[in-house]
Amino acid sequence: MQNLEGKVAVVTGASTGIGRSVAVELGRAGMHVVVASQHEARLADALAEVEQVAPSALALRTDVGDKDSVFALADATFDRYGGVDVLVNNAGVYRPGYMWEIPLDEWEWVMNVNLWGIVYALHAFVPNMLERPEGHVVNVSSAGGLMTSTAHGPYTTSKHAVVGLSKGLRREFELKGADIGVTCVCPGMVATAITTQLQNYGPGGGDPRAPELSPEVQAVWASIDAVVDAGIPSTAVGPMVLDAIRTKRFWLLPNGEQFFPIFERELAELEAGD
Repeated sequence: MQNLEGKVAVVTGASTGIGRSVAVELGRAGMHVVVASQHEARLADALAEVEQVAPSALALRTDVGDKDSVFALADATFDRYGGVDVLVNNAGVYRPGYMWEIPLDEWEWVMNVNLWGIVYALHAFVPNMLERPEGHVVNVSSAGGLMTSTAHGPYTTSKHAVVGLSKGLRREFELKGADIGVTCVCPGMVATAITTQLQNYGPGGGDPRAPELSPEVQAVWASIDAVVDAGIPSTAVGPMVLDAIRTKRFWLLPNGEQFFPIFERELAELEAGD
């Protein structure tokens, strides 16, 4: 998709971080942008920024873990703009802890947002996209979707699933003969607030309770925070995603090179039967 002028993009998780950066860049490219997020105050702030480059932008409070909310997002987008050309599934949440200790409702919360939110969006938006001349779907996974990540099982499980979903989606668009590209984004060291936004913690959001963690899990979480904080700014990722859309690039690993030795070691261990 070389010429994005006047086309329509929907970005979930657009109130902060990578999603916000992508929304701004797509707006700067001349697109009508729908910014979606569960957090109303941050959403309003993001809309104000996006409107500086895309005056026609629309903000919609959306809980991607709720099917009806995602379909309402699609209906509002179609009512306003008539369709969608670029779908960016970016919303994501995080829950640390031992897998067997994380409450089941919090497992469901993470899986609903990180995985089912994408599935809902595909059902809500792709039929319309198939009626357009061309399109693109961006699914944001994580470096944790490509390698072992300790003490946050729901997150890494969901992000591995997003990688598999994205691979299959690309093949199915090819089978359908649809001119719709797919990009799977696996950020490495990128400074975002996903591990620290406790005001949105837990099922339904808005629950300020931090989970009770054992000392060793707290140490793992602290080390992940340190890696995230030392990463490139999330504003650097928007231009990368824009380029991936224009060039139909599948893999995008922003600042992920430092994890390549880990990928290679894990692959060697698997091949050796370890």
